[in-house]
Amino acid sequence: MAATIAIALSGCMSAFDEVRAPPPIPAKLIGAMAKNGSKPESPVLVRIFKQESELEIWKQNKSGQYALLKTYPMCRWSGKLGPKTKAGDRQAPEGFYHVSARMLNPKSQFYLSFNLGYPNRLEQALGYTGEALMVHGACSSSGCYALTDQGVGEIYPVVQRALAGGQGQFQVQAYPFRMTATNMARNSGDPNFNFWKNIKQGYDIFEATKRQPKVSVCGGRYVFNTDFANGEPTDPLGACPATTATSDAGLMARLQTEDAKVAGIVANQTPAPVNSYVDGGMHPSFRTLLEKNGAEKLAAKISGTKYPISRPDAALADPYAGL
Repeated sequence: MAATIAIALSGCMSAFDEVRAPPPIPAKLIGAMAKNGSKPESPVLVRIFKQESELEIWKQNKSGQYALLKTYPMCRWSGKLGPKTKAGDRQAPEGFYHVSARMLNPKSQFYLSFNLGYPNRLEQALGYTGEALMVHGACSSSGCYALTDQGVGEIYPVVQRALAGGQGQFQVQAYPFRMTATNMARNSGDPNFNFWKNIKQGYDIFEATKRQPKVSVCGGRYVFNTDFANGEPTDPLGACPATTATSDAGLMARLQTEDAKVAGIVANQTPAPVNSYVDGGMHPSFRTLLEKNGAEKLAAKISGTKYPISRPDAALADPYAGL
């Protein structure tokens, strides 16, 4: 029993030997890809937003830019806003991750899943611990991002097809919230604010260009779209090495404008209290169903696994009501 609890706290581990054949990509999604100028084998990118409980799938089109394919409501995530730092903290991670084919799990106890690759290079260097942090089905989370079986049943074949089509790995960007200047200012009193300012740079680059940001790590932080004179930094905590002068001046100016916008809102607002801890959340659409039908009926509706609906009472508690 103790071993089972330890596994659950460390992440969302597989317990099944059965390999499930993922369903085919729905015809509606293939049609949406064609409309956006992409194909099933075109590269894919994933964005996750905790506060909004949403997961986005983007596909690269003929121009090299990414177009939004579909937004999925997340059924459950655990922990609070902020990065995961240690095993057992129930935190869903935040940051930039890269998923290869070997990280897909067709025999997950939570229907289908893929491993985010936490801890990444930066997190390892910072001493963060934990393993098996997944995107999966079953609406149950111990540090993972959980969807319905139907939701992950659509996402899994989309990312699998992109990897099989030649994309070596796809990028996952996991954020505490949609990183607008208003949302940043609203959370300026949080201890994670400086970390969020760092990952917001990657968010802003993607918003401006619709191209996947290049992610490097040095100086104990993420560094984006930077070319280094002597190759990529090897020490995530060491000082960032010399760079070549190839930065996009227009893009840099846009990022500076966004920084100034956040600073301006912060300077003119009354400091807001930091939210008290409430264990994670779920998309309002599922919260409504949970309130109406109860956990057992909702579980039967959205998942065929034996591990559905993690901590329904906590999921119903909305830490963002009124914001």
